[in-house]
This record gives sequence, structure tokens and C-alpha cells, in this order.
Amino acid sequence: MSQTISEKIFSSHTGKNVGAGEIVEAEVDYVMVNDVTGLPAFEAYKNFNVEPITDKVVLIPDHYVPNKDVPSANQAKVMREFAKKHHIKNYFEIGRSGVCHQIMIEKGFVAPGRLIVGADSHTCTYGALGCFSTGIGSTEAASAMAIGKLWFKVPETQKFVINGQLKKFVGGKDVILTIIRDIGVDGALYKTMEFYGETVKDMPLADRITISNMAIEAGGKAGIFPADEKVSEYLNGRVMGNYKLVYADEEANYCETFNYDAGKVDCMVAMPHLPSNVKPASELSNITIDQAYLGSCTNGRIEDLRLAAKILKNKKVNGTVRMLVVPASTEIYTQAMKEGLFEIFINAGAYISGPTCGACLGGYMGVLADKERCISSTNRNFIGRMGAKDSEVYLANPAVVAASAITGRITDPDEI
Repeated sequence: MSQTISEKIFSSHTGKNVGAGEIVEAEVDYVMVNDVTGLPAFEAYKNFNVEPITDKVVLIPDHYVPNKDVPSANQAKVMREFAKKHHIKNYFEIGRSGVCHQIMIEKGFVAPGRLIVGADSHTCTYGALGCFSTGIGSTEAASAMAIGKLWFKVPETQKFVINGQLKKFVGGKDVILTIIRDIGVDGALYKTMEFYGETVKDMPLADRITISNMAIEAGGKAGIFPADEKVSEYLNGRVMGNYKLVYADEEANYCETFNYDAGKVDCMVAMPHLPSNVKPASELSNITIDQAYLGSCTNGRIEDLRLAAKILKNKKVNGTVRMLVVPASTEIYTQAMKEGLFEIFINAGAYISGPTCGACLGGYMGVLADKERCISSTNRNFIGRMGAKDSEVYLANPAVVAASAITGRITDPDEI
């Protein structure tokens, strides 16, 4: 029986060979909840009347950190007390943490061949390291915490083959925006997206993470890259426990195959109010902006900050624009500080924040006012996503965000 990566991972976690379309009960390796999804998960968990499988539970406050008001402070307190009561060691307090998906990868929970669920839609991020990861609801998270298993429908798999050399300033964000433009926000509905090709092999892990992160924006259940030496190198000395590399069989059955020429991909921008409403940045130079946001689980890694700093060095953020820089974790924050990136951002006139999801979801730390426009390295641009209902969010890669901050309008970095 020839299998895709997803089918192999579900087979190993059910103890039998399974194929797409089958309903299975599978053992999960880890279940993650954050400060927003944790509270309902803890309430649902009480119905099980058992102690949680503590080694599998990961608690990461990140959406409203630091707490913005009394309700968010109480929300965080509930998570803190749950961790203490049940002796959950994998609780990551503010100041030693970051955006949940970055922390899951950094702290070694993610590894090839694993099955990981999280009460956050962008849990699909971890597929960049060769595992099957997907978002679930808070009540499902409670079940996983209590019994360590969940029901799944094994998804069909789409194959995306990308060959050729990417242009200067073009990266993973542009590749996934191009794909979403082509297949739509439901083009991968409840499917796994597997990524292959010479372009993929050459991509740094950071770009693969960006692509997997946005699989959900095409409706995908998971976005998986076959693990290689770059993954093994990153996990060396970092990963928790052992892992086994999983690859699709040569004769694996894919429901669809898509081929892309990387050389034809430009710096792309998703216009309001869907990630599929995509055009090249060079065609949108007449659109002025009020805010430029660099960060999030999509593009808040050290590679993203380095790229933006390269463009901003010895330049200034436009006087009509405010720029926010938000590293995705304390580790990335520290690295950026050591490398002198913060000095570049500060000299350019940007504001630097500690790790938080706040502005991405329109919570705080960068909320948009009425009719404001933001060029953002985040993953979603729905109506009201980052603030006022009549504000607008344009999704782009870090280079486009930095270039646009300088000019005050959407800008292809080749122009700078």
C-alpha cells in the first residue's frame, strides 16, 4: 500500500495501515493551547474527571501578553493555576516564551513523523518540519489532554512541486500567496498540502514555516514538507525525545498535483479582505499605508528581521507611517538584539515590542483605527482582523513591509 506522509503518520499513530477518507482514533504526541483557547478547554476538561496526560500538554500564553486588561489578566491566571494544580511542566510564562507556534518549534516539541494538535488554527505551521499538525477546537483539546487520543478523518493529499530560482526579495510568503491566489481559500479544504521541488530544497527552514503556517488560509488541514538535513540540523540539541523521518512513497496517491516555476513568482500582496485576493506589490504602488507590521507566527523569525533590517539600514520610516517590529519569541528577540538589528530599527524610527500576538488578531499593541491601512507580515486580512471594521490589511513578506514603511505606500523592495 503506497502512502503519502499524512497516511504514514496516521498509520504509525493508530497501529494499522490507513488511507485517505478513513475515520481513525489516533494517539497524539502533543496538544497545545494558548491563553485564549485554554479557558474553554480547561472548563471542558473538568468533565473527564481524570488527571491530564501532563507530558503531552503544552500551555503557552501569547495572545494577550502582557495582559492588556483585567479580563485578560484573569484569563492568564486561570492557565497559570491549571498548570500549577496539575503539575504541567510545559507551561511557558511571559518573558521566557513567545508566540505559541514558534515556541512549539523552538522548544523541540515538533519533529518529523509526529502528530500534534493545537487549539489554534495555525497549528499547521509545524508541518514545515515533517510532522502532521493541525488546529482543533478547545473541547477537542480537552479530550486530547485527558485521554491522549482524538478522532480524525485521514485527509487526501495535494502535491505542490516548485522548481526554479526565486527572485531577489521573493520568499516563502510570496510562494504561498501565489498558491492561495490560484486555488482559493477553499482550494485545499480538509486536505494535506505536501511541498516538493528544487526550490523547496533550497528554501531556509524559516520560509518553509511561513508556507506551512498559511496552509490553513487555503482551507488545508495540514501543510507538510519532507524533512531534510536542514530540519535535522535545526533539531540537533533542541528536540525533545526521539523521532523518525517519514517520507511519502514514490507511488503515493495524490488527489491533485500543481507545478510552479519559482522564477515567475513576484513579491506578492494579498489585498483586503481575503488571502486569495493577491497581486504583485509592483502593481499596488498607489496605495498609501498608515502602519507597517513586522512579526507574527508567519514572519517573525530572525531571518525575517534580518531581511527587513537590511532594507531599513540608514533609512527612515516615512513620517506618515508607524512601524511595529515584533519578534516571535524571546530567543529571536535576544538574537536580534545581539546582531544589532534593534539599533537599525530604532534609528529608522520603528517601535519594537516583546513577543505577542496582540496586533495580529486585533487585540492590542497595534490595533487599527477607522479607515486605516496596514501592510503586514501576518497571515490573515479578514474584515476587522487587526482593528476597525473599515480598516484594511495587506499581507506581504518582510521585505515589502520594510520597503513600504520607508515610502509610505505599498512598495516592491526592488524600488528601494
